[in-house]
Amino acid sequence: MLASNAGFIVYGVHKDGLLDPMGRPFIDDQLIAQSKSALRTVGVKLIEYPIVVASKQEARECLAQFKKRDDIDGLVLFSGTWVWAAHMIGALRDFASTGKAITIWTHPGSQGWRPVGGLVLQAALKEIGIPHRFVYGSSDDPATLDRIASYLRAGAMRNRLNLSTLGALGGRGMGQTCGVADPSQWMRVFGIDIDARDTTQLIETARSIGPEEIAEARRHIQPHFALPIPEDEVADRSIRMYLAIKKTVAREGWDFYTIQSFPGLGDDYSATSFAQSMMLEDGVATSTLSDFNTALTVKLLMDLSGERVYYGDLQHIDKRTREIKIVGDGACPPSLAGQLEPARFAQHGIPTEGAAGGLSVQLTCKPGAGVLARLGRQNGEFELVVARATVAEPPSPEELARRKAECGIPFWPHAFVTAECDVDALLQAWNNEYAVLGYGAHLYEDLIAFCELAGIKAIPL
Repeated sequence: MLASNAGFIVYGVHKDGLLDPMGRPFIDDQLIAQSKSALRTVGVKLIEYPIVVASKQEARECLAQFKKRDDIDGLVLFSGTWVWAAHMIGALRDFASTGKAITIWTHPGSQGWRPVGGLVLQAALKEIGIPHRFVYGSSDDPATLDRIASYLRAGAMRNRLNLSTLGALGGRGMGQTCGVADPSQWMRVFGIDIDARDTTQLIETARSIGPEEIAEARRHIQPHFALPIPEDEVADRSIRMYLAIKKTVAREGWDFYTIQSFPGLGDDYSATSFAQSMMLEDGVATSTLSDFNTALTVKLLMDLSGERVYYGDLQHIDKRTREIKIVGDGACPPSLAGQLEPARFAQHGIPTEGAAGGLSVQLTCKPGAGVLARLGRQNGEFELVVARATVAEPPSPEELARRKAECGIPFWPHAFVTAECDVDALLQAWNNEYAVLGYGAHLYEDLIAFCELAGIKAIPL
C-alpha cells in the first residue's frame, strides 16, 4: 500500500486552554491525541504543527511552511472548535496552488463546537472553488479513517505522477483507437510528459546483448517459474528483448512505458509478452499496443497497492454469475500465479500477432480481493471506471483445464474474476477490451479519491 505523509493542523479561535461557560476547555487535547494515533494506525505519517491555528498571521505562517515541504502529500485540518473562516481561507488558497490534498476532519461531539468550525471552513473552500474532502466521523470509525487515508494516498499518487515521464516505444498497436494520447492533455491533467522512440534502437540493443548478460538474466528469471527456462533461440530473443527494454527505460529516465508490440517487433524480432511480464514483475508499469490509458491504470494500481498488476482482455462475461474471464496475450507477472497452476513458460502462439514468436507466461491468477479498473476517455475527456472484484481459482485441476480450454488458447494467463457490481452497468461503462486487475480492497476508494484530486470523472460501479 502506498504510504502517505500529511501535515496535521488543529485550528480554532478558542485555544490555549480557554474554557467554555461550563468550565471545560473548548479544545479537547485528549481527543486530538486519539485522532492522531488513529490516523497512524492506517498508515498515515503525520507532520504535526505545534500550535493551534487561529489568527490570520498564524495561518499564513503555518501554511507557508507546509507549502515549501516536498515531503507531504496533503493536509489534515482538524477542527478544534469554531473558527473565523476569513482567518484561514487566504492562506489555504495559497497552499492549494501546490495541488496537494486538503482534508477537513470534523470529529463528532457537541463539546467544543467542532462541527461549526468544520462546516464554516468547508463552506469557505467551496465558495472560492478549492478542491478538498470534508470528513465528519469519529476516530474509532474505520470508514472515517479510510476516507481520510484514501484521499491522502490519492494525493501521494498525484504527487508521484507530477513531473514523471511515460515512454512510448513504437507507434499504435493493432489499430487501437481507445488507447491513444494527447500529450498536452496528459501534461495539463496529470503533469506527465510523454516521450517516444521508435523500435529500431530497441532491436539493435537486443542484438548487442551477449551470452554473459543472458546467463545473468536467466539466473534472475528462473526463481519466478516452476519449470526450467527453455534453452533455444526463441527464449534467448525473448530474454534479449526484456533486457533491451529494461536498458532503454533506465537510459531514457522513464517512470513507466508503453510499447507497440505488433505489428512491428512481434514480426521483426520477438513477441514482447515475456518482456512485458518481467518488467511488471520488476515493478515497472507498462502496457502493450501503445495503450496509454491502460499503462496509466497499471501505474495507479501498482503504486497504490504495492502488488503486481495484470492486464488482459475481458475474454468472456457471464451475466448470470457475474464471472469475468480475463485472458491476456501471454503477459502477466509470474508472482501472481495461484496454487493450481504455478507460473511456467509457453510460446506466444499467434502468427498473425507476432510471426517471430517468443516466450509467453502461462499461469492462473491467485485468489484475492481487489478491483477491475481502466482509465479511458469519452468525447476526449478522461474518466475512470472501477468495480470491486474477487479473484478465485476453479475447484480442481480438472475443472481448471476445462475452463481454460473454453477460449481456445489455454496456455495464455487466465484470471477468474467475479465482478461485485451490476454487470450490465459495467458493460455499458467499460471503455476498452482490456481490464486491469489490481489486488487490494482499498483500491476502490483510492481510485475514486484520485479522480477527485485529478479533476476527472469517476464511474464507480
